Amino acid sequence: MKKLFIPLLLVLSLIISGCTNGAAEKSNSTANGDKKDETITYQSENGPVKVPAHPKRVVVLASFAGNVMALGVNLVGVDSWSKMNPRFQDKLKNVEEVSDENVEKIIELNPDLIIGLDNVKNIDKLKQIAPTVVFTYGKVDYLTQHLEIGKLLNKEKEAQSWVDDFKQRAEKAGNEIQAKIGADATVSVIENFDKQLYVYSDHWGRGTEILYQEMKLKMPDKVKEMVEKDGYYALSLEVLPEFAGDYVILSKNSETDNSFQETDTYKNMAAVKNKHLFEANAKEFYFNDPLTLDYQLAFFKQHFLGN
Repeated sequence: MKKLFIPLLLVLSLIISGCTNGAAEKSNSTANGDKKDETITYQSENGPVKVPAHPKRVVVLASFAGNVMALGVNLVGVDSWSKMNPRFQDKLKNVEEVSDENVEKIIELNPDLIIGLDNVKNIDKLKQIAPTVVFTYGKVDYLTQHLEIGKLLNKEKEAQSWVDDFKQRAEKAGNEIQAKIGADATVSVIENFDKQLYVYSDHWGRGTEILYQEMKLKMPDKVKEMVEKDGYYALSLEVLPEFAGDYVILSKNSETDNSFQETDTYKNMAAVKNKHLFEANAKEFYFNDPLTLDYQLAFFKQHFLGN
């Protein structure tokens, strides 16, 4: 009996030792493994896509550069609109400007992830270079969009944390602004681009999401009526006063024709006379990523509240 007991202990010892060593090897493999080989599956609009768990070289072919930067992920290529944003210049100093038409340049950047919109060109070629995920602009609201990019970059918790904090800050500022200007005061967002004036709805960048969605400020009825279909509306100088609210945010392009500001039609608008027109640099105001939204929120607090 004693002779049988000793071999049994030996066998058990070997089994336990083997399991322990196996677990250790698995742990060491995970700890010491090359992170660039780790992947996660992102559920995109077009189905599941395997993407790097820790992307290091991201190319963005749309207006999501600020989302990626806000989550602390490295960019190697961005679209021209992001590249010319004055507020992004320092962060993107060493990042290449790319487009979906210059596949060779993207290949040279050796990206491990490509992000774009659903209308991106050469999508099949891009997928051969690196995992490629595209989004439909406006399919989800702007904060959900950031959360989706957070999921894609394996940074969902960080994205959610920023969203929660931003909503609180924007709501608080909105309450303070309404208390100052009145709950019934109207606000318009107007932009001059390529010799044309535009007004915008509540989901078209340029601070509209903050003003209308988060702060609950009122849009003039005329604007609401005309932007309902497309989200924006082109108008002539002659009818500009009809679309101007009690307060106007003018997203201004300095390179285009701004002679409309010298006309009596413009100068006689109530918002201009009452000094309720606030000019913003259009290139800084286009997007609705976290970096831009934080800037826009600070801009509105400064101009509406003086802080």
